[in-house]
Amino acid sequence: MADVASWQIPRVKAHGVARAAFASFVLLQFYAINNFQANADDGTFDDFPFLIHCEISGLHRAFYLSTISPDGVAVYISPDRQAGTITIRGKAEPVGVDGSGNCAGKTLEQLRSTDQAYDLQH
Repeated sequence: MADVASWQIPRVKAHGVARAAFASFVLLQFYAINNFQANADDGTFDDFPFLIHCEISGLHRAFYLSTISPDGVAVYISPDRQAGTITIRGKAEPVGVDGSGNCAGKTLEQLRSTDQAYDLQH
C-alpha cells in the first residue's frame, strides 16, 4: 500500500453504469423538453405523487419526484439512479433501461389504483 500525502486525493474510477445513468438522465432532460406534448398548465407539484413504487427485475424500487418541466413532464429518480418520466395524462416510461418493470405503461390513475403512487399529505 502506497503512502498518500495529505494534499493528494486518490482518484476513484467511475463505474460505467453510473456514467450511463447520468448520461441517460441528461439526455432525458433534453428529450423531454423537446419531444413531449403536454399543456403548460398540466403538471403542478400537487398533481404528481411524491413517490412511485415499482418492481423491476424482482427488485422493489422507490422513485422520487425530481423535476417537473414547464411542459408537464415529471421526472422520477431512484436512489440507485434509475429514472422514469410521466405526464398527467400520459404513461410512465423508463429512461435508459431495457427492463420495463411493473410501472411502465401505466398512467398516474392506474399507479394510484394499484397503490404504487404515494401523495404527500397536506
